[in-house]
Amino acid sequence: MTNPEPTDNVPGADLPENVVEAALRDIGDVPAVELISTMSVHLMSAAAVKCGLGDELGDDEKDLDEARKLISALAGLLTASLPYLGDHHARPLRDGLKAVQLAFREASTHPDPIGKGPGEDLTGPVFG
Repeated sequence: MTNPEPTDNVPGADLPENVVEAALRDIGDVPAVELISTMSVHLMSAAAVKCGLGDELGDDEKDLDEARKLISALAGLLTASLPYLGDHHARPLRDGLKAVQLAFREASTHPDPIGKGPGEDLTGPVFG
């Protein structure tokens, strides 16, 4: 039987079907709070690197356009998720978001006005 769509560029297309099914079952067992927290940390880490905060990265490696997108996505995810996270989970994530928002401002040669930076439309103004 032939597959009507090419799978060369589809992640996981070369995995056996039982492995894919097991992975889907496994993710179904993970609590939503854990998935939200994990995704938030990934977005936060990527934004920090794009702001030039990686140990081995220099100014040449900054990509503030990409950082803006990541920070805005993180702000949206956290803002929408706050009612479900509880203070125990939300506080460190909000602190991390603020840290990357400030890092973005510091990395910018022409910083956005207070309240106009990435994600600030969702979180409110971020002050240093």
